[in-house]
Amino acid sequence: MKKLIALICVVSWAGFWSFGYLALSAHDFSDGQVMLAALLAFAGMVTGVFAYMWLARSYPVDYRRVRQSA
Repeated sequence: MKKLIALICVVSWAGFWSFGYLALSAHDFSDGQVMLAALLAFAGMVTGVFAYMWLARSYPVDYRRVRQSA
């Protein structure tokens, strides 16, 4: 399950960046195409944030210093 959520996270952020770039750099696109790209970018951002937060809360990392025993 962890790998599936990580894959969803990566694909979501890739969609956010690619569709966001299309929405921001559109010159010859119609308004409907720009709006669709912006909505897909927003959906990618929301999905990526929720997937990242699910991973971060479900699998916390312990950053305490390890002490060597004698």
